[in-house]
Amino acid sequence: MKTSTLATITIRSAYADDQASLSRLAALDSAAGVPGGALLLAEVDEQLRAALSLTDGSVIADPFFATVDLVALLRTRATAIAGPNAARLRRRARAHRPRRFVLTG
Repeated sequence: MKTSTLATITIRSAYADDQASLSRLAALDSAAGVPGGALLLAEVDEQLRAALSLTDGSVIADPFFATVDLVALLRTRATAIAGPNAARLRRRARAHRPRRFVLTG
């Protein structure tokens, strides 16, 4: 009989003792560094997979895992936290989305 294991997803605020994990995540993501300001974290089974800056909406994520849905959860939570400032946060988040390029030969 086959059993399935469901992953536990945790969305939480970052703490000072998360700095080493955040630095590793930024390095994996080839980011210039850990985003500034208050951060929301997405963990899967207690492993850090993505972080979102509540200050400017920038994101770092583990490129070795599917994180699109985790980032969407982070953005949803950030919007709920922001309340009246939600529109400003959404505008900043859109500005930090990666642009897609199509190469033609």
